[in-house]
Amino acid sequence: MDCHTSHVPCRFDEILHKVDRRSGKALDEPVTSLKTGDSAMVKLVPKKPLCVDTFARFPPLGRFAVRDMKTTVAVGVVKEIVPKANPGGSGPAKKKPGKAPAAGATTKGE
Repeated sequence: MDCHTSHVPCRFDEILHKVDRRSGKALDEPVTSLKTGDSAMVKLVPKKPLCVDTFARFPPLGRFAVRDMKTTVAVGVVKEIVPKANPGGSGPAKKKPGKAPAAGATTKGE
């Protein structure tokens, strides 16, 4: 998947539903595959960290293209972002003991 300047491998996790290209409404028929010219809502899962945003919030980071062997197979916009759960808990990363802060950096208590 190519988004802005990022090139990240991804997988199609699931096809949620087809979308009527003229009205933009979801079609109720079950979907197992897509053909050339079809529009659909799909769930893409990046295999590496990727910086994106919704198209409504920031259009340059909300457009993407899916390419296979240098051939564009899909283009689209980001409608929703589901962040990955943080297994280590929330908050900033802990400092490594024994390391001095970088020049110009401040630490708590100073």
